[in-house]
Amino acid sequence: MLVFYKERLAFLAVPKTGSTAYHSALHDRADFIVTGPPDLKHAPVRRYDRFFQNIFRKMYGTEMEIMAVVREPIDWLGSWYRFRSRDDRIGHPHSTRDMTFDEFVQAYMKSPRPDFADVGSQSQFFRTRSNGFGASHVFKYENQDKILNFLQDRLNMQINLQRENVSPQRELALSPETERKFRKRHDAEFICHDAAH
Repeated sequence: MLVFYKERLAFLAVPKTGSTAYHSALHDRADFIVTGPPDLKHAPVRRYDRFFQNIFRKMYGTEMEIMAVVREPIDWLGSWYRFRSRDDRIGHPHSTRDMTFDEFVQAYMKSPRPDFADVGSQSQFFRTRSNGFGASHVFKYENQDKILNFLQDRLNMQINLQRENVSPQRELALSPETERKFRKRHDAEFICHDAAH
């Protein structure tokens, strides 16, 4: 999470949407940086509003506009699957090394989810509190030019991004049946992505 006080902007870090690269490029420019623990670094809209936004309301009588990035849902799960197949995850309960992407997505649809597939939900990340505000600026991960242009305009600076946190390449094939079930069961994820810029 990055907060730019003068510009009244909070950049929330949705997991697996390239936030690490933006953190690295902008940490010297931000007024408030949260890099850990993960529950705070990746604080969803509700948690940000309840704790962080409240600080700005109570102490300074202002609010930050929220921006975040959302990734196409199957691609997002593919990123988690690849990330959890790293060599340093071998033997860990989160490892996806010995399974197919299809098996991973099927596990994601179970309730409760097994540990390796328990990666949260982008649509839940954007849920608001009953009296809270949502994200003002939500960008599709695939529209990196729009994200970069928005930030460069808002922060009045040139941003040089480097690729970071790159996961191993893996086959990301889904059977038509698994994809159909996922799209039906998790349609809120696609609605969330479709609504972004």
